[in-house]
Amino acid sequence: QVQLVESGGGLVQAGGSLRLSCAASGSIFSINNMAWYRQAPGKQRELVARISSFGRTDYADSVKGRFTISRDNAKNTVYLRMNSLNPEDTAVYYCNAEVVSRPTMALLIKWGQGTQVTVSS
Repeated sequence: QVQLVESGGGLVQAGGSLRLSCAASGSIFSINNMAWYRQAPGKQRELVARISSFGRTDYADSVKGRFTISRDNAKNTVYLRMNSLNPEDTAVYYCNAEVVSRPTMALLIKWGQGTQVTVSS
């Protein structure tokens, strides 16, 4: 069993900052890409940022320069630092990870339960 547990969401005023964390636990051999997605009410889930096991990062155009994704491979944890938040960033944020599991070495696509981020104007 592999689980992703997120933390760090909440309510913040426009212009403020938050940091999200997502820790993977369980029967893990290794983790390839880790990512953050978000889903606003009435909209499709969209990729916010992604980081490879080697640290290469990709960002949605809407968050470039404001959000920073990072990871701690020793802790199987991915972070999302969000600065200069605006009301359009309001959404449920989901962690995603490509996990190679023990003992079968199967590749699992795992999702966290989601954490709400609300930005007030």
